[in-house]
Amino acid sequence: MVHFDPRNKGQAGVGFYTPAQEPAAGSAADAASAPTLYRPLKLRSLELHNRLVVSPMCQYSADNGHLTDYHLVHLGQFALHGAGLVVVEATATEPRGRISPQDSGLWRDSQIEPLRRIVDYLHSQNTKAAIQLAHAGRKASTLAPWIGGSVQKALADEAHGGWPGDVVGPSPVPYAEDHATPKELTLDEIQGLVKSFAESALRAVKAGFDMIEIHGAHGYLITEFLSPLSNKRNDNYGGSFENRVRFLLEIIQAVRAVIPESMPLWLRISATEWMEHAGQPSWDLESSIKLAKLLPGLGIDVLDVSSGGNSAGQKMLREKTYQTNLAREIRRALRADNIDLIIGAVGSIDAPEFARDVVQQGGQQSADLVLVARQFLREPDFVLNAAEKLGVPVKWPSQYHMAEPKDVHQAFKV
Repeated sequence: MVHFDPRNKGQAGVGFYTPAQEPAAGSAADAASAPTLYRPLKLRSLELHNRLVVSPMCQYSADNGHLTDYHLVHLGQFALHGAGLVVVEATATEPRGRISPQDSGLWRDSQIEPLRRIVDYLHSQNTKAAIQLAHAGRKASTLAPWIGGSVQKALADEAHGGWPGDVVGPSPVPYAEDHATPKELTLDEIQGLVKSFAESALRAVKAGFDMIEIHGAHGYLITEFLSPLSNKRNDNYGGSFENRVRFLLEIIQAVRAVIPESMPLWLRISATEWMEHAGQPSWDLESSIKLAKLLPGLGIDVLDVSSGGNSAGQKMLREKTYQTNLAREIRRALRADNIDLIIGAVGSIDAPEFARDVVQQGGQQSADLVLVARQFLREPDFVLNAAEKLGVPVKWPSQYHMAEPKDVHQAFKV
């Protein structure tokens, strides 16, 4: 129950008036009795009011790396409807690091202000904001996926804003026949890219983000360094496991060094590239567990576990838990060594019961957080609807009080 307050006070800390959401939409009326999915989670000095995270989703809608009013509406709706954390899509640390010419970027100061506007709105709804910093590597300079009918990720040429002659990677090995052959990065260029991640992280701090995620998954540049299938280097960045993870570890160290101690730092990886069938060394679950054990010592707070995306010949399992099982195996291996790294799970999380079970403490718990993408596109109010289906009274946006379920009205009103 909340105490009666006649004021319609505004949300503090934002540059415009909007009624304060106290508590935030999506907060459980009684967290102690709620399923883990609707319990708060502390990350350094921050607290998420539930475990439902809006996963970064490329929208191919930016203007030379600058986000627009489209992104404000797209991302703002998830905060309005109760998500615990909203993560801005993969944001390139340099122009040639974009997947498409219309990708988000943070390589110049002019890109800060559009992001700050989005962060301010997310904060106005008492929701935390994060951004995913990325470099597309050899999968860069492609068209938006809906262009060209059935053609997926067709190469964008110079006439359409692309840079097929300036795509880079650890080695000159193309992702597929319809992608550019990357130029092998020099040692100086590698160090320049490490610096670009740190510089973009500083801009993210200036934009007001609460958290940063490093994108090391889905076959983009960091994944390409990790995998022996795409990394054929014979210097300190190729060959052994220790050499192949060096680029990632240097990025983590560079980013952690320039962001506040209080700011959580996340990492997304592909736990396997699903190429075990190829009969040659690849990045697999065992490699991911080995990497995961290094992360807490480097200042990583959350490991976001996805999979695939580095080889056109991948053979994924086609079962609902194909990705959440990977998260569970990594989490179990860490716990067995008394390593308490928070784990996020993704993949086919499209039903309230499944989301609940993935993070429910005890039993077969796979993760501590769920990151949801497609279901939020289908159902922007997934947090509120899932709570109703699970029988969990959660706060609705104050302005939507006339539509809230009866149990919510009783739980949050005098």
